[in-house]
Formats: sequence, C-alpha cells, structure tokens
Amino acid sequence: MRILHTSDWHVGRTFHGVDLLADQAAALEAVAQLVADEGVDVVVVPGDVYDRAVPSADAVTVCNRAFEEIRAAGAVIVATSGNHDSPARLGAGAAFAAAGGLHLMTRVSEVATPVVLSDAHGPVAFYGIPYLEPDTTRAELGVPTARTHADILDAAMTRVRTDLSERADQGAAVRSVVLAHAFVVGAEATGSERSISVGGVETVSASAFDGVDYVALGHLHSPQTVTDRVRYSGSPLPYSFGERTHRKAVWIVDLDADGLAGVTRHDLPVVRGLSQVSGTVDELLGDDAFEAAVGDYVSAVLTDPVRPVDAMRVLRERFPHLVHLEWARPAGDTDLKYRDKVRGRTDREIVTSFLTDVRAEPTASELRWVEQALGAAARESDGEAAGRGEAVA
Repeated sequence: MRILHTSDWHVGRTFHGVDLLADQAAALEAVAQLVADEGVDVVVVPGDVYDRAVPSADAVTVCNRAFEEIRAAGAVIVATSGNHDSPARLGAGAAFAAAGGLHLMTRVSEVATPVVLSDAHGPVAFYGIPYLEPDTTRAELGVPTARTHADILDAAMTRVRTDLSERADQGAAVRSVVLAHAFVVGAEATGSERSISVGGVETVSASAFDGVDYVALGHLHSPQTVTDRVRYSGSPLPYSFGERTHRKAVWIVDLDADGLAGVTRHDLPVVRGLSQVSGTVDELLGDDAFEAAVGDYVSAVLTDPVRPVDAMRVLRERFPHLVHLEWARPAGDTDLKYRDKVRGRTDREIVTSFLTDVRAEPTASELRWVEQALGAAARESDGEAAGRGEAVA
C-alpha cells in the first residue's frame, strides 16, 4: 500500500493580513497531482485541515475542492482534527463522507476504531487520534488525573495497542498507521504553530507510539524525521518568515507484507517565495541585488536615518507582495544616542527638554517646581554623602 503523508493545511489562514486561499489551492492541487503521478492509495492528513474552528465559506470551498481532486486522482483520504480546527464541525457528516472515500476521524471516543483498508497483502488499520487537550479529554479516555499531553496520548495509544492485540488474537495480521496531532520530543517548531500547552507539559515522547508501523504526525510545520517510523510532513506552505528557508514536502510511505518498506520525500513546488530585505527606501527601490525578491512575500527592514513617510505604499511599487515593514534606528548614528544628547547639559535643561518632548514646553511655574525638586534631591544626596563621611563638592 502506498500512503501520502501531508498535514497542517490551515485552509483559510492569512499571512500578515494577506489572504492565502489561492496559494493554498495551488499547493493542494500539487498534492493531488502527486497522488496521480505516484499511484498513491491513501492520503493521510493528521490535523489542522482548517486554520480556525469556524472556517469561512471560501475556505470550505477550497478544502472541499482539494478533497475532490485527491479522490479523483485515485486515493482514499483519512483526516483528523488538530488544535486549530473544530472536531465537531470537521467531523460533521463523517459517516456520509466515508461512503465516498473521505474518512474524518475527529471523535476521542473512537481513537481505537480504525478505518481498515486492504491491499494485496491484507488489511491496514488507520487509527486517527485528533488533538487531545488534557482538560477536555481525560475523563473520556478514563484517566481523570492526567494533566499532560503525554498522559493523555499514552491513554489513547493504550487503546490503539489493545485493539491491535485483539485483532492479532483473532488471527488477523494487521499492519497499522497512526495519525496524531502532537509535539514530539526532539522535533523543532518553526514559530508559526500555536502553542498546545495549557497548564501542562505539551511534549510527548516518540516511544509513546511504539507498536505501530508508521506514525503520521501533524502540528509542526517543517518536514522532520523523529524516527524512521515517526515523522512530520509539515505544512504545504510557509506560514512565517522563519520558514523562508524551508522546502515544503510530503512523505510517500510504502507498506509491504511485513510493514514499513520505505519512506520517500517529495518536495512540493514553491507557490510564492518569502524574502527578508534590509536597506534604505532608496536602496530597496533601486538596487538590483533585491530583484530576486520582487515576486516574493517580502518583509523589509528600513535603515533610513529618519523614519520614512508612507514607506509601505512607496515600496509596493517594486515589491507588490510586501506584507511586513519595520524601521530599525541606525545603531551607529551618534546623534541619536541618548548619552550623547544629554552630555554637557544641566539637570534643568534635560528635564525641560523631556517635558517638551512628551507633553509641551513647561511654564515658568512648572519650571520653579522642577528647580525645587532638583534642589531637594541635591540636598538629600549631599546629606547622605556627609553621613557616610564623604567629601561634598
């Protein structure tokens, strides 16, 4: 059996306020094309199909079209919910969808009820473990004292292994695949993932998944190999500038009669690149060194000595997909260093300048209060010095 492992579609997500639905549709079309090209039998999606619990109508349209294209390419789909999407909404109509080859496994109570598909070597059991928040799932999993994700996942995997054992006792040689949405120790986050820790420890050990042939993980957004049998596929698109150097990919997993036969990485096409650029407005507009970033989503750091006016509009003339802009005060400009600005000035001059900057020029009456306060502070300081036996200038 040939399985394609993809995850964390986050359909409906925006990138610095920019709608990504067209990009997501293109990326998922590439996944469907790979299904057709590689003769994939099953596509697994372990969580965060949508980016939010209540996706927009347009996001639902894009997601449904992706499911249809993958199914038309010849693969059955098995998907679970993550920490972004809603189990109840994603799983609505699951029984009806399963008849068409789309298996939505979102119920905690059914973690040990697999979708069983067969190939020439016999059955393969796909167990879907949705995102398990300890506070809301520990009672349902029969572990009322559990507080961490590790405790909850151990309870879920105990049910999975029990089901596998019972099938083996009945003489069925069943190979197994687990879909799970979790943060496994040893893996690395990219920064675009939402934390899943709420009052407990969010990481789990890879050993929690012992006893199954392959574990398709979701939650982290870069392709990663935790062990040969435990992997993250990552998201099909980058969702932060921290991912600009990542090449997005999927895993194609082959099972033979004995279990895992091999795993192959397939890079996905870059829909639109991400670039970070730095310079003055004039440099960014005129320097050929930035030409490669023109078609990318761009984050720009401005180094002009004075904050430029209307820089976003001006720079978008060259970088139409500029989505983030910040101004970095030049560190080497001594005119802007506070120490240099106050050197040689009296306390009265410094306070007067401060009041003028933050409010307005102080009145004569206010200046008298300032002088009285400064005089009192000076007398107090002199008194403390005298008490210590120090000379007072």
